[in-house]
Amino acid sequence: MNTFEHIFPEFRHVMALSDAERIRFMETPRWIGYPKAQSVLQTLEKLFNSSSEEKRKRNLLLIGDPANGKTTLIKRFYEKHGQGYVEENSTPIKPVILAESPPKASEKELYYHILERFFAPYRFGDPTAKLRRQVVHLFHACKVRMLIIDEFHSLLEGTARQQREVMNCVKFLCNELKVPIVAVGTRNVIHALHTDPQHASRFDTATLPLWEAGKEFQSLLKGFETVLPLKKPSGLSAPESASLLHTISGGNIGDLHTVLVECAEEAILTGEERITLEIIKGKRKWQRLSNGIRELPL
Repeated sequence: MNTFEHIFPEFRHVMALSDAERIRFMETPRWIGYPKAQSVLQTLEKLFNSSSEEKRKRNLLLIGDPANGKTTLIKRFYEKHGQGYVEENSTPIKPVILAESPPKASEKELYYHILERFFAPYRFGDPTAKLRRQVVHLFHACKVRMLIIDEFHSLLEGTARQQREVMNCVKFLCNELKVPIVAVGTRNVIHALHTDPQHASRFDTATLPLWEAGKEFQSLLKGFETVLPLKKPSGLSAPESASLLHTISGGNIGDLHTVLVECAEEAILTGEERITLEIIKGKRKWQRLSNGIRELPL
């Protein structure tokens, strides 16, 4: 009887499902731990647990290429620390607020996005000062310990004046809320921070780089193989397979995940039940152009 020892024990029950159900299973994101991600998570933990007595909180700028795992990482942290609860005295507590940056530089829209994470009512016609006071009140009332702003690079979409206004808003929140702020985005975020040395001095920077070919990348492939519901081991970390997968994905973990899911789906539908070198070679036309647009093989 096949015990599927090449699959992580938590997921072995999936092998009893139909082909269609196994394919759907792969569409759900799975956490694959690796050293750089663990290092960033430890940094977030340290910020989250920093003393409330510190006069000036350190903040973090987490940057990386699109689809290279930034959002997955912060959602992993949020799942552990961000879930709200109610204290015995009926006070609602929200340890972490994870908000997405507005699509352009706008102080008011940033407040809207934050207020929505509190499920708080607001009016679009309210003055900026009123929205600001509402945000500050909710942070204190709900005992928020960290603010995470995803897609922070969107704040670059606007005039220089609008960018200064929203960055001054972030500086105000740093001073007033007295909680660490984590800004997540592409490398362009650095330009926004460096418009004012006071902004840059408040943020430490952590980068999620593209993967280089080598042993660490092969170890990553071993991790991926444990969550793919295939009946046979694929040996993805073998030098030839690993080299080809690195070339196709460009070392981008999001693109690698997409390619492996497509390969695994083909392996299931053809009855091969493992990702062979031939299946991987069939994805060689899969690539991401320099402008970030994916080109599908036709």
